[in-house]
Amino acid sequence: MTDREWIWIAAACYLVGVVIGTIALIRHRKQPAGSIYLIIAIGFVLQTVGLYVRGLEVGGCPLGNHFELFQFTAWSATSLYLVVGATFRLSLLGYFTSLLSLVLSLVSLSIPAWDATRRSDVFGGNVWIEFHAALALFSYGVFALLALTSTMFLLRNYSLKHKQLSGAFAFLPSIRDLDTISLRLLNVGVALLSASLLVGSAHWLRAIDSVDFLKLVTTVAIWFAYGAAFILRRKGKLYGKNLSWACIGLFIAALLSLYFVNSSRRGDALPPVPPSVQP
Repeated sequence: MTDREWIWIAAACYLVGVVIGTIALIRHRKQPAGSIYLIIAIGFVLQTVGLYVRGLEVGGCPLGNHFELFQFTAWSATSLYLVVGATFRLSLLGYFTSLLSLVLSLVSLSIPAWDATRRSDVFGGNVWIEFHAALALFSYGVFALLALTSTMFLLRNYSLKHKQLSGAFAFLPSIRDLDTISLRLLNVGVALLSASLLVGSAHWLRAIDSVDFLKLVTTVAIWFAYGAAFILRRKGKLYGKNLSWACIGLFIAALLSLYFVNSSRRGDALPPVPPSVQP
């Protein structure tokens, strides 16, 4: 099986999770946490296999085009949910995670141009730069999960203000729990992105000419924006609904920034895959 076939099957698993969760919401029933968790775990394993097969093909971490960047972001968010969801018993977060992974997977799979050019040796054999890139993309996965918990916070806030505490709203975590989880995710995301930039700077400072200016400015801008949100939250100047909207907006900006990150990718282009084997 090709890497894309593995990822298509993973997307199908995420779709099953979304369908099961949607049916539960329509019937005003509690999310079947165990079933959705298992389905997401299976999808995660299949997606991991697909990315591993792609990694063998390109000779490194698959981060060489838009398709691979979106897939790695979805994979990161899903892997983090498998830890966070089990720790905090957030059944509804599984539904939102499967929906996010499904959307990111289908969008990247459905746009052939995003995967038209596959690059090998993207990082020039430098394991530290490869580690830097993987760490940065994993932080984007953390920010993806943060955007989901922020969405849940806004829904819970709406239900409390409008006194709608029944139906699907009844299964949302409390404001306090969502605020605690969001703060922890913000801490982890900022820490990972900071570590990524620190690792990357160790190489960039020795080879300034190798740095793509637009990529650097875009990445630093995302780091600065999340860092500002982190500091303002710590000082009590950005919290609650405003913080949630900020985190959602910042994640959208982070996804858009992947265009500039990918435009700076170098490496040898691999021969295109024949259309007959592209699902």
